[in-house]
Parts: sequence; structure tokens; C-alpha cells
Amino acid sequence: MRKRAADGADLLLRLDASSPQPLYAQVYDGLREAILSGRLRGGERLPSTRVLAADLGVSRNTVVLAYERLRVEGYVAGRRGGGTRVRPVLPDPPLGANAFGTGSLDVKPPGAAQAGAARRDRSACLADALLSGRGAALAASGARFPVRGGAPPVPFQLGVPALDAFPARLWGRLTARRWRRGGVVLGDGDPAGEPELREAIAAYVTNARGARCTPDQVFVVSGMQQGADLAVRLLLDPGDEVWVEDPGYPGAHATLRAVGARLVPVPVDDDGVDVATGERAAPNARMAYVTPSNQFPLGAVLSAARRLALLDWAHRAGAWILEDDYDSEFRFAGRPLVCLQGLEAERNGATGPARVIYIGTFSKTLVPGLRLGYLIVPDALVDAFRAARAAIDRHPPTPLQGVLADFIGEGHYARHVRRVRTLYAERQATLLAAAETELSGLLDLAPAATGLHVVGWLPEGIDAVAAEAAAAAEGVRVYALSRYTLAAAHRPAREGLVLGYAGFDDAAIRAGVARLRRALESVIAPMAG
Repeated sequence: MRKRAADGADLLLRLDASSPQPLYAQVYDGLREAILSGRLRGGERLPSTRVLAADLGVSRNTVVLAYERLRVEGYVAGRRGGGTRVRPVLPDPPLGANAFGTGSLDVKPPGAAQAGAARRDRSACLADALLSGRGAALAASGARFPVRGGAPPVPFQLGVPALDAFPARLWGRLTARRWRRGGVVLGDGDPAGEPELREAIAAYVTNARGARCTPDQVFVVSGMQQGADLAVRLLLDPGDEVWVEDPGYPGAHATLRAVGARLVPVPVDDDGVDVATGERAAPNARMAYVTPSNQFPLGAVLSAARRLALLDWAHRAGAWILEDDYDSEFRFAGRPLVCLQGLEAERNGATGPARVIYIGTFSKTLVPGLRLGYLIVPDALVDAFRAARAAIDRHPPTPLQGVLADFIGEGHYARHVRRVRTLYAERQATLLAAAETELSGLLDLAPAATGLHVVGWLPEGIDAVAAEAAAAAEGVRVYALSRYTLAAAHRPAREGLVLGYAGFDDAAIRAGVARLRRALESVIAPMAG
């Protein structure tokens, strides 16, 4: 029977009037199972005895008896004015072994970890049997991206911008103004995104990145991953070859594998992706995925000569270029080169269809929680992308789009980018100075001219994966460079670590460097001995 409580949790309890088991015991069993399985979490409020009794069609005394038994056995607690709530620490282990994120047990019974691992293995085997081949590939790729679940970031976690610098009060005022003036679209939206936001984005990328586009070519998406997914679904068939930078971004690899693409690893050097090698390896590839303004993870900027060579190849081969321009705004010296999309428009004019799909995101310039990004697609693809977007998820969520349009159009976005660009340069300087003092002989950090992370090089013979694990044990998050490499032949001669710094203040950076020093010493000292 369905219970919809006005003053407590939403529950599903099944009662059988024909059962010899008393009704109060059935209510008790149902509530206890909900608590142990994690459906009712620590601190969550139960409905009042009066409300639950009315919804279940039983006497109030029946529910009172069930609650009293739960209270005596330590599953719930009641306080005046606070109702009855699930205890944060339970007398029995949750059935899911923290799979539901209860985090409520101080002590786990012997074998709990092994039992949980065995259960996950069984679930994985069952899922593999149920999924399609493409679905299994997507699930396997996505498993490499753990869900953080709102946990605070730790140094030197990647993909974390300066959350503390986000202008929350200003954003709140703009949001309130939108709602107050009735400027929020509550019905169905445009599949490509709200026109005023697309206009603001088109104006911004034209001025800041040298793009050449109209608002009709702009599609609002939920970040880079969704934009790439939409593009590859429309432009690739299973088995199509795609150039990918090596080392490169695993998120793009996952998206490409999910549509059955065959990845062709192309090496990267100081001038970016080696176009000539890519053309020798797969001259008829259908697509190239590149990060030309700040190659991930090595940080190279694709040289002008290679930009032209890449565009020439795409036009000769009839291939697509997926340009991921994920954090080009954060260049600390000089101006970045014009994006590939704009360079192609300058060279090509009206001759031949455009081959570049441009991806931008606000996850790095603002905050990831907004889940807003955009695509710029060639004119020839606009109608197809619009129809596909409508088929997949109708349109992007509308409330935030108007706020972001105001934020960009009124100049707040440009000011924010300038402010955090300076902040990121200062935080990188703090990291480099602390590393020079604390990590000498342990990790050689190379300054980065662009972006939110740096690469550090380990001494010869040191295993980066072991260093990564040691850092995690010290409460620090670093990333072995080898994890981003597909072909063994493309691995750098020295092992490296990738460190994000943008989301951490000076004190957190210095403390993180001290912990990283202890971690690296624990790995390097035994080998030196």
C-alpha cells in the first residue's frame, strides 16, 4: 500500500491482513527493512503515528507498537517537537554495505568489505549479461569516473575551479530578478536552447575566441560530455576510426567508445597532436577529437602549422574535427590563438562545408554544478542537430539559461573570467613555490601557461600509480599520467603526475604539498635504499 506522508518519509509498506503475523509486526518489519536497506537514512524523519496509521488503514496503536519496538531495539529515536527519526548509528549493518551512502556505521562486521566486493562482482556479471554490447562499453567507460556525491574536493583534484570565487550573491540577485519579472520559461523550451542565451554565447565566442557563428549555430547542452555525445551520435557509425590525442581526455574516449568508434591514438609533443602521424595511421578516419588550446593533460598549444594541417586533412578526407575548448580563457601570458572553428571560417570562406564542431563549457569558468555548455555546429548540420536534440531530451532546462544570458550580456561573465584568471595564476605560483621547497628531488613540476592543472615529473624508475595510491592514503588526490595514455609507445620516458590547483586556496595548497611530500617519500625511499 502506498503511503504519501505530509510530515515524514515517503514509504512503501505492504500489509497482509490474511497473514498470521500481527499487523504491528508487519509494520515493524517493513520499517526495519527500509532502514537497513538505506531507503530510510540516518536522521530521516518518519511519519507521525497518526498519519501512517491513517494511510495504512490500521489503528494508531498498531503503529505505536511498531515504533516502540524500533525505538527499544535502537533503530529510531524520538524527541519532543522533532518527531521520530532514524538513528545515525544503527545496531545492525545496512544491507547495502554503504552502497546507499548512509555512512552511519562506526564498525563493520568481519568480512563486510569482502562480502560487498563479492556482491558488486555478482552485480557486474549480471549487468554484463543484460546489457547490449554498446551498453556494456558505456558502463565500463563510465565506471572510471567516480561520483563525488557532493563531497568537498581535496588537493589536487582535477576539474575543480575556484568555487569560493563564484559570485553567488550576484547570481542570486539575477535569479531573483528573473523570477520577479516573469522572465523564466516554464513551458517547453527551444531544443537548441533559449534564443537570448544563444545570442549571448555567439557574441562572447566571437569576441573572446575568434569564432565565426550566428546564434542559430549555437546549441546549449549540459556540459562538454553531453555536447560530445550529441555530436558523435549524429556523425559516427560503429567501427568508424577517430583520432584521439595520446595521452588524452578519458571522458572523450568513453563517449566515443559508447557509439562503437575505433580509437586511433595519435602522439602529442610540444606542438600538440602530431597531425602527420595521425594521417599515416588512419588517413580516412571519420573524426579527430582535439584540445588545441590547452592539450589535456600535457598542456601543449597546437601550433599554427599543425592547425592548418589538421584543417586541410579534414577537408580532404571529409572528416569532422571535434574541438574541445574546455579552459582556453585561462591563459596567463599573451593571447591564445584563434579557435579552429574561427580559423576554418577565415580560410574557407564560402568554399566547401565547414568541418569543425566547437565545444565550450561553463563548468571551468563558473562552476560544474550549473551543468551548462554549448556546441557551435556548421550551418549544414543545424537542422539535424535540432531534430536530434528534440528526440533525445526535448530541450535543455530553461530556468538557468535566462540568468546566464543576463550574466554574460551585462558584462559580469567577462569580469569574472578576468578575476579568476589572476587568481589561478597566483594559485599556480603558490603551488610551484611550495613544490620547490618541499618536493625537490621528488617531483619536478612544470609551469603551465594555460589551464587549471600542472604536470609533475617523477624521478626515473618511480611508479606513478604507486605514487598516486600513496598520495590517496595521505588524503591527497593526484593522477598518474600513464592513466591517460592508450598506446604504450606514446608513454613519456619519465612517469608523471597531474595536479589540479585552481579550486584550492594558498593554505590548502601548502598543506597538500606537505602531505604529497610524505606520500612520495614513502614510495621513493624504499627504492633508493
